[in-house]
Amino acid sequence: MIQRKTHLDALAIGLLVVCCAFWGLQQILIKTTVAEVPPMWQASMRMAGAVVLLGLWCAWRKVPLFERDGTLPGGLLAGLLFAGEFAGIYLGLQLTSASRLTVFLYTAPFWVSLFLPRWVPAERLRGLQWAGLAIAFAAVVLAFSEGFGHTSSSQLRGDALALAAGMLWGLTTLTLRATRLATASAEKTLFYQVAVTAAVCPVISLLLGETWGTHYSAWAWSSIALQTVIGAFASYLAWMWMLRHYPATQMSSFTFLTPLFALVFGVLLLSEPLTPQLVVALAGVAVGIVLVNRGGARRA
Repeated sequence: MIQRKTHLDALAIGLLVVCCAFWGLQQILIKTTVAEVPPMWQASMRMAGAVVLLGLWCAWRKVPLFERDGTLPGGLLAGLLFAGEFAGIYLGLQLTSASRLTVFLYTAPFWVSLFLPRWVPAERLRGLQWAGLAIAFAAVVLAFSEGFGHTSSSQLRGDALALAAGMLWGLTTLTLRATRLATASAEKTLFYQVAVTAAVCPVISLLLGETWGTHYSAWAWSSIALQTVIGAFASYLAWMWMLRHYPATQMSSFTFLTPLFALVFGVLLLSEPLTPQLVVALAGVAVGIVLVNRGGARRA
C-alpha cells in the first residue's frame, strides 16, 4: 500500500523546483532546435531515447514492466494523452513564440484542480487555494504580457495547440491518479507514456512529410540529449514518483514556476532585460503557490 501524504514536504518541494527549472530551460532548447530538426522527428528521437534509458534503469533496478496488473487500459490512455500533449508543444512552437505557448500550456493546473476532485475527493481545493491558483496564473500572464501586442492567424493556431497541450497534460495527470495507474510503479507509469509517444510521434512526422536525418549540428544533438536524459527520463520519472506520494493539485501549482524560469534563463543566458514585470510576476507566483499549499487540500 502506497503511503500518500497530504502536504508537500521539503523533498517534494526541492524536486519540484529542480524539475520546473529544467522544464523552463527545456522550452528554450526545443525552440532553438526546432528550426534545424523537424519538430515531430525531434520528439520521436527524444522519446525513443527515453524508452531505452528507462528500460535500462528498470533492468538495473529489477522493476517489472510487463506483468499483468490491470493498468494497461489506463496506461494506453495516459500514453495517448501524453503523445497529444507533446505534438501540441512541438508543432505549436513552429507557429507561435515560446513565451505565448508557455502561457497557454500552463493552464494545466486548472484542468487538474477542476476535474481530479470528481474522482479523488481528497484533492479538492478550498476557496483560498483557488485564489492562489488564479494569482499564480495571472502573474505568469503579466510576465509575458509584452508578447501579446500583435497576434497573427498562425500565432492563434499555435496558441490553440498550446491550450490543447495544457488540457491534455491536465487530463494525463487525472488519468494517472484516477485509474489503476495510481498503484503502479513510477517507472511503469512513465514507460506507458514515453513508449506510446515514441510510437505515435514518427507516424505524425511521416504524415506531415518531415524529412528524417541525423546530420545535425553539435548544438542540436546536445539539445536533444538534454531533452532526453534529463527531460523525458529523469525529471518525468521524478514527477511520476511524486504523483504517487503527494497531492497532485498542490504539485500542479508549482508548475507555474516553469515559464518564469524560462524568462530567468533568458535574462541569464541570453542577456535579456530584467523587467519590473518579471520581478512582480515572480513574487505573484510565490504568493500563489503558498496559498495553494496552505493547509493542504480539503479532506474527503
